Amino acid sequence: MDAVTLRSTRFGELEIPAEAVLEFPNGLIGLGGSRYTLLARSEDAMFVWLHSVDDPAIAIPLTNPWKFFADYAVELSDADEERIGIADPSDAQVYVTVRAAEAMEDFTANLRAPILLVSGRGYQIINQIADTPVRVPLLAGVANAGQAA
Repeated sequence: MDAVTLRSTRFGELEIPAEAVLEFPNGLIGLGGSRYTLLARSEDAMFVWLHSVDDPAIAIPLTNPWKFFADYAVELSDADEERIGIADPSDAQVYVTVRAAEAMEDFTANLRAPILLVSGRGYQIINQIADTPVRVPLLAGVANAGQAA
């Protein structure tokens, strides 16, 4: 099987390489299905879509947290280390979910429950660093800089 047909209510019908399908053995918080893929306009896109391969209506915007939060850190629990098979989050691709809004300055990111991608598998974990926010303004710095001008 070289390609998988992704039917999307948002993007239409797309052919994706079979190796681009990510298996989420424990699923995602609040969502069904275990097979997803990343869709991006370009390699350096600020946002990507985590799209369900099985449900045409499920697509979640993600971003690399370090593009917006230079001091962001992820700490795994011992159970997550064992389940995922890594001890250091830098051994994974790390993304956070984005909640879109009408205005860009109202976009928020969930820094509490990052998604780690390792060897074709995805895992949503709970960040063990105390007080990591569930909803933090994504573009707070950009919005404040714009108001000062």
